[in-house]
Amino acid sequence: APSSPRLASPHRPWRPMAHGLGHLHSAWAVEQALTGEESRVVLLRFGHDHDPECMLMDEVLLEASIALEEACRISLVDIKEVPDFTQQYELYDPCTLMFVYRGRHLQLELGLGDRYKITWPVGGSQELTDIVEAVIRGARQGRDLIVATR
Repeated sequence: APSSPRLASPHRPWRPMAHGLGHLHSAWAVEQALTGEESRVVLLRFGHDHDPECMLMDEVLLEASIALEEACRISLVDIKEVPDFTQQYELYDPCTLMFVYRGRHLQLELGLGDRYKITWPVGGSQELTDIVEAVIRGARQGRDLIVATR
């Protein structure tokens, strides 16, 4: 059992891949996360919880989550458990990050092609924090396309 009370909860069993980040276990929960958050950017990590690439990304997400928690809600979605969005969002990579603000999918221009999601391994919590902070600024300014550097 984990020693940190942040990782364990009497209401939720400890899951080693979640690392204390919230999981969405149904399509309904994902839709609620996408449409129900009014003040924060929603970052969804789609992938397989036990995939090595997702496990690394989850570590980065956890490290960044404390600094970002007031402006960004981070949730994990295992696409084996919740396959409903795989085709709609073209979730064919081992690990995918998507950003939503007030129910609107945000486009990112990071100089790497895909504008609706991040599908590469982020270099660490500082790189992720920089990207998310740019997304938050752009979203709050009402931008449809957010330009950030990687």
